[in-house]
Amino acid sequence: MFTDVNVDVFVSNYTIIDPEIYQLWVEGYSSLEAVALLKQKGGIFVEVQHELIASDVQDHYRTYAMLEKFLHAPPKLSGQLTFQICPQDRSLLIDSYYSLDDTVARELFGKKFNSRNRKDLDEVAEKTGVRLKSCRRQFDNVKRIFKAVEETQGNIANNIRQHFVLPEELAQKYAAVVFIACLRFETTKRKLQYLNFKDFYECAQVLMTYWTYTYQHSGADYLDTEMDKEFLLDLRDIRDLLDKEKEIKHLVALRLKPTLLERAYQEVENNFRTYYRAIIMIACNLHRTREMRLLFVEMTERLIEPWKQNGWTKDQVQLFLQCIWKCVLDLEVPRDNQDIRCLWDRYMQVMNVCLCRMYHS
Repeated sequence: MFTDVNVDVFVSNYTIIDPEIYQLWVEGYSSLEAVALLKQKGGIFVEVQHELIASDVQDHYRTYAMLEKFLHAPPKLSGQLTFQICPQDRSLLIDSYYSLDDTVARELFGKKFNSRNRKDLDEVAEKTGVRLKSCRRQFDNVKRIFKAVEETQGNIANNIRQHFVLPEELAQKYAAVVFIACLRFETTKRKLQYLNFKDFYECAQVLMTYWTYTYQHSGADYLDTEMDKEFLLDLRDIRDLLDKEKEIKHLVALRLKPTLLERAYQEVENNFRTYYRAIIMIACNLHRTREMRLLFVEMTERLIEPWKQNGWTKDQVQLFLQCIWKCVLDLEVPRDNQDIRCLWDRYMQVMNVCLCRMYHS
């Protein structure tokens, strides 16, 4: 006795990737939710039977689930023979799978990439509004990339591009996350919560450029996840600039007075010593691992919070930093102290960018 059985069969020698359905899968929607969203969107889906849409979506979801193991090691995607995928679709699969939401990435700063923190991603999902499944995908991707490149010599972003075939912009985002994780910068304190992913991204980029060994060295032997220890030790010599405080203050006053309102100028005049010494002392302590980890906290407590309390605008912050940077370089120093200029310039390249980026007026 035979019973009628309905079976959906799809045969093809070419794997079709639907960008819209794939994006819903990447964002963590179930197949049922994806069907509802597609129907809601309208267009060509309005007149198509619900069962046909559901069957098509489920077929795509099965395909993407089978492809996922190759996406964990993207170079394998082009070498596998199970699925025939054109180069354009391969790029779509990889780029979307490794997409990184800024809000989620910000929440991942300061976390260890272990199973315990993966279980606690419910809080991240609730805070960011990103679906839990997507948060887990992003967490796993960051963990995978971190493990692959943390001790690999050479440029982080280039290593990420080589290992995971990511576009430049996306590789740079992951590089910033890896850098902050490797150096274990403090990013979770309450007073730093106002800073977003782009703030830390800009800070990470400039730190990698100017304070790591790659600033003076090139080649595969040097990592931009390792701070230049000799430079950080030499920064202690900047303490000598404390003796030049009166001269620097005079030069700064000459430059700022014509450009600032009287009230703003008077504020700088009254508190110059506090700001100047804070900038110098942060530099002198960076050779200590703990002080380096607390860099963003120190900048916030010693400079950003006082500036905010005294009503500084972002333009005023930028003007003051550019002015004090330039005035020290213009200062007449003995020949045996010429290195201080180079140290100061390299130091302020980072401080200028970070403080301006972190100052939200």
